[in-house]
Amino acid sequence: MRNLFLGAAVAAAMTMPAFADQTDAKDHAPIGVMGDHMHEKGEVMFSYRFMRMNMEGNRIGTNSVSPDEIVTTIPNQFFGAPMQPPTLRVVPLNMTMDMHMLGAMYAPTNWLTLMVMGNVLSNDMDHLTYQGGMGTTTLGEFTTESSGFGDTKVAGLVRIFDTNSNGIRHRAHFNAGLSLPTGSNTKTDQILTPMGMTPSPRLPYPMQLGTGTFDIQPGVTYSGASDQFSWGVQYLGTFRAGTNDEGYALGDRHEATTWAQWGPAPWVAFSGRLAFRSQDTIDGIDPAVVAPVQTANPDFQGGERLDFGLGVNFAGQHGAIKGHRLAVEVLFPAYQNLNGPQMETDWTLTVGWQKAF
Repeated sequence: MRNLFLGAAVAAAMTMPAFADQTDAKDHAPIGVMGDHMHEKGEVMFSYRFMRMNMEGNRIGTNSVSPDEIVTTIPNQFFGAPMQPPTLRVVPLNMTMDMHMLGAMYAPTNWLTLMVMGNVLSNDMDHLTYQGGMGTTTLGEFTTESSGFGDTKVAGLVRIFDTNSNGIRHRAHFNAGLSLPTGSNTKTDQILTPMGMTPSPRLPYPMQLGTGTFDIQPGVTYSGASDQFSWGVQYLGTFRAGTNDEGYALGDRHEATTWAQWGPAPWVAFSGRLAFRSQDTIDGIDPAVVAPVQTANPDFQGGERLDFGLGVNFAGQHGAIKGHRLAVEVLFPAYQNLNGPQMETDWTLTVGWQKAF
């Protein structure tokens, strides 16, 4: 995957024509960074991003763990309820999450840029079911799916400063965001139980599309640029404002990222990025989510992850493509410490387009 991405980026850089100097590709952060830049008064920008996250395998803390280990060593917190065995008996094997994100930005003044982003999600998770009771005899596999609108994010970017010093531009702004609970958190689908039954209960927390809570999302972003290089750093927090109607709230989240880019020509820039995420466990519990699977346990959510990313930005400089930006970024985990057992992330791909007017 890494060699394929690097080869495609180098080939594109060698074959695309040089354009007249306009907005440099390096003026944008990697496409996986949200709310990285502001606009001048009256400007409007539309964007589309597609993100795919692939997860496979499980780990507890920093150590990988097999399905057999999970079902023979991890207690089922619902043991004692009807048809609930003493240990976990269903293990997720892999998960794919696709997200389509549509965004718009508008600057009513030079010091304020408004932003809104909606998204559509599609989740698929494959599971392995073990026979009821104990032991490592498997019963079969099944897949659950959920799709629809996710939560909607609105934000205001407030300028702190925008200066030039010795040929270097320095910019910084506050990110003041709010996530609105427009995504469903009551999705259901058919499963295979350890007793061989196939009911359609409410899906566990990772398969739901929305949080069900209003989330406050403060942050701050700094970026700098010289002739051929640009760089930046950003912090974003997510804090839940109470619990949702189902009786729980996802854990608070902290995200920090830093990036550097090299632009050999105005129309192309190559990036490297580090991204750190820390998220707490779930506060509360949904009484409709009861199953002998790790994803149904509020304590088996969240943790820490450090990703490194490689990306490329293309910026059209004249003609029909002037003002259009196309970008790709791939993230790979360098470190994962999960409140497990929990599925680990293998890679995240983001492809995007932007156009300012």
